[in-house]
Amino acid sequence: MSPADPSAGQVPEPAVGRDADQATSAPARVVLYGRVGCHLCEAAREVVGAVCADQGVRWTEVDVDSDPSGALAAQYGDYVPVVTVDGVQQGFWQVDGARLARALSRGRATG
Repeated sequence: MSPADPSAGQVPEPAVGRDADQATSAPARVVLYGRVGCHLCEAAREVVGAVCADQGVRWTEVDVDSDPSGALAAQYGDYVPVVTVDGVQQGFWQVDGARLARALSRGRATG
């Protein structure tokens, strides 16, 4: 089973944003799930930040250990960093910038 199995239930909305206007704007398309002290998460943060800046897309980061219910740690904890685009998992452990860029291009919203 993959870490982002849709049958696993609802995942809480990301609580920590990269954009100061998060509360007044559309939700971020890209979510990076990680945890403090994770060296792979640091590398993923750089890749996600660069790709999203290049694509002009907002992203947010969520610490899986900050969810009081433990649901995020249970779902993603063994796989961090995990990256989703529009709620669809795009990768885990090693984030592929080219794959992320393709996913963003395919799902680009219009209007």
